[in-house]
Amino acid sequence: MKDILFDLGHKKFPVKVPDFSDILRMGNVLAISNPEEEIRRSLCSPIKSPPLREIVRKKLRSNPKAEAVIVISDNTRPVPYSGKEGILFPILDEMILAGLAPHQIRLLVATGTHRTMDDREVREMLDPRVIAFNLPIINHDSRNKSDMINVGQTEFGGEISVNRFYMESEIKILTGLVESHFMAGASGGRKSICPGLISEASTHALHSGPILHSPYARDLVLEGNPVHQECLKVAKMAGCDMIVNVTLDADYKLTGVFAGDLEEAHQEAVKKLRTYAAIPVQKEYDLVITHAGFVGVNHYQAAKGALVCVPVIKQDGFCLLAAFHTDKDPIGMENYKQMIKLLGEVGTDQFIQMILDPAWTFVPEQWEAQMWTRLFEKTPPENLLYSSLEMAEDDFDWIPGTDARALVGKTKSLQELTNNSIEWAVQKLKTSLGHTPLVAVLPDGPYGIPYRV
Repeated sequence: MKDILFDLGHKKFPVKVPDFSDILRMGNVLAISNPEEEIRRSLCSPIKSPPLREIVRKKLRSNPKAEAVIVISDNTRPVPYSGKEGILFPILDEMILAGLAPHQIRLLVATGTHRTMDDREVREMLDPRVIAFNLPIINHDSRNKSDMINVGQTEFGGEISVNRFYMESEIKILTGLVESHFMAGASGGRKSICPGLISEASTHALHSGPILHSPYARDLVLEGNPVHQECLKVAKMAGCDMIVNVTLDADYKLTGVFAGDLEEAHQEAVKKLRTYAAIPVQKEYDLVITHAGFVGVNHYQAAKGALVCVPVIKQDGFCLLAAFHTDKDPIGMENYKQMIKLLGEVGTDQFIQMILDPAWTFVPEQWEAQMWTRLFEKTPPENLLYSSLEMAEDDFDWIPGTDARALVGKTKSLQELTNNSIEWAVQKLKTSLGHTPLVAVLPDGPYGIPYRV
């Protein structure tokens, strides 16, 4: 056996995997040695955009009382907002040096349809120097119609409404992390607005069954991806003065800072990401072992970890997913529970038929249940071995998948549960196959994206 480190963001531990396992890692990439300097440089020499100070000064010349908004991600993404690698304080500092007073700036959390963050969670995420400015911090509420402004419509989305605090600001800055995304190809850029700041109703249309059924709505694909294309259209309708996006390595260290034009800077970030996140693989495996990473704060988000296994898992193979759920509800919100339960009741084929039917009435968060079907089209739910301690054991009476605790017994730690589950799965496959199984390990979880060559 050999030890492989699993870093789930909020928890890390080594797992023991068979010596014959193939370890499918992300490529090597150099972390930025002087992150503060690089962040400042990117703000002064952005991609296809004037420098941040120049943008602010120009706006202030037209209106000295102009208000600015800086859009930040919620805590489901490991965006560096504090410390030496923090992007938020340099942005604020540049804007204030350009003439903006702190009272003219507010932070807007792009929660999308996620729950709002409480004060403690926000403070834990932000740099103390940022908190010291005492800026107003607003959580986007996709269900509050009075906080929305209609900006037009798209081909698939119908009427599109965007957060009014964003729309009413004269200086609009987006921040975020560019990592692979199993629907939109990559996060960051336009996603800070769409779905980050749009209404729940607008989100529904843009996450409909037919759009997500596209084979191009997948990791690291932008060209031809209808989710990416629609999100970009909405973001352009809403407008943006500058994005400040980053890429990270497997240790959450900065590998790139991309400030500038909404589309051009984001494309450069995705290009950088592909150089090390994409993992070429030549075969499929009987067992794929992985984890849900930092993003796996609940079962809803853990789908991202499971879905990267699909290209390399054999038909009817096994997927072992370790997850550490830090959210208040380790499963997710009520609509997601409703839809994942429906998936478990009717099965993958019927679920897909239902949500693709023109007569289907859209249910919020059905999209994440739909994403799980991509795994279950390759392997049955019982072959998903779910290694986690936060969910109740009887939750798996209605959630598709197998609770690893039901196979190996209760344990005191996620590390022990995962190790015991790996041993169980390997022995199970040896017995059923009559030979040593092919085993792959994805130590980077949802951040390393294997693809068949």
